[in-house]
Amino acid sequence: MKLGKPGKPALLVLPLFVVLMSIVGQITAHHAFSSEFDINRPIELQGVITRMEWVNPHTWLHMTATLENGSSEDWMLEGGTPNTLLRAGLTLTILQPGTEIRVRGYQSKDPDCLPECRGSGRDITFADGRNILMGSSGVGAPGRGN
Repeated sequence: MKLGKPGKPALLVLPLFVVLMSIVGQITAHHAFSSEFDINRPIELQGVITRMEWVNPHTWLHMTATLENGSSEDWMLEGGTPNTLLRAGLTLTILQPGTEIRVRGYQSKDPDCLPECRGSGRDITFADGRNILMGSSGVGAPGRGN
């Protein structure tokens, strides 16, 4: 078999291959809920927002939770995509540092709380009683009824 210069078909296949590889990389980079969080370890945290990160593929809400014994603990809670939260009604003006909230969700499988405890936020309740879903709809994430 004689190998020569690549022809036009080979030149057309190369860009397609590059595009497909970039898509596969993005798909495999996204994790399933159960790979990081434990549905058997529900959490309910009361406290104040310290920071909100509007990043893809998941938002991160940082809060200082007040524990039953009066001490405090810093948490970072994964939420849905920025677009999902915005459509649900969670906006930049609502999620301000200092806002009092209650978050229900699930603790991460990693028990260490360094630098912060981590979890997946399911829903957020504000002081005025509004309750808004903040969780992701990713593979294995609990539905509204859980």
